[in-house]
Amino acid sequence: MSSIALQDAAPDVPRRKRRGRRATLVIGIVFVAAVIVLALVSLVWLPYGQSDTSGTRLEGPSGSHLLGTDKLGRDLLTQLMIGARIALLVGAGSVAIAAVLGLLLGLIAAFASPWLDDTLSAALDVIIAFPVLLLAMLVVAVQGASLWSAILAIGLAQSAVVGRLVRILARRVLREQYITAARTSGTRLPGIIAGHVLPNIAPMLGVNLALQFGVAVLAEASLSYLGLGAPPPNASWGRMLQEAQGTVLTAPVGAIAPGIALVVLVLGVNFIADGLRDVADPTRSSR
Repeated sequence: MSSIALQDAAPDVPRRKRRGRRATLVIGIVFVAAVIVLALVSLVWLPYGQSDTSGTRLEGPSGSHLLGTDKLGRDLLTQLMIGARIALLVGAGSVAIAAVLGLLLGLIAAFASPWLDDTLSAALDVIIAFPVLLLAMLVVAVQGASLWSAILAIGLAQSAVVGRLVRILARRVLREQYITAARTSGTRLPGIIAGHVLPNIAPMLGVNLALQFGVAVLAEASLSYLGLGAPPPNASWGRMLQEAQGTVLTAPVGAIAPGIALVVLVLGVNFIADGLRDVADPTRSSR
């Protein structure tokens, strides 16, 4: 009887794991969707003007100011909504730059001669050795502090990580027998890339780009916290944290609200990436 019970219970284990991963993916989508809705609403409606300082300084949550005000009398909910817009813009822009440059560099390295491959790989490894925030700070210091400088800086820093991954995945695909058959049949390089390489590396590349989105959001918040992100009157979650650090004991909502927003967005993106990883690697789900 005990062996029969064990056999009946065994299939339930992977089933419970699949349900858990599905729930994680759903939670991630809900978290990210909430931030997207907040950003979209900010495009058509805001409780107060972006530079409106008519509120009482460090006012607590109330009917007129749902999250209270900061030390300048600005509405915190308004700043939080604008910060959601900036966070999504930086994440999407940085990931787009990283995807284009990383895909180009990775494919060149994968199809290049050995010496060029070694040179590009070494260059990518050197860039990866530096933290994303440090490289972003260097680019912003040269270009000047602005929203677009932050997007460019973070995207350039992340392109090395994407390029390294694309090279590894592409070289793995190029060792397959169907690539040899395609070359033997006369398929040209663009056809091999579009028909075989890109479709096979797309799932894992999508997972990595989802993770890079979260890294970009945190990097932008860090740059803004240091005063190197989007300049005022743009409201960034990182700048909100920096401005609230001196009043965190008397008006904690000013630090708690952007902190929770950052956690929700980054956790949501990571949950989605984890769900995409299960889709891209079915053997991982079965294990």
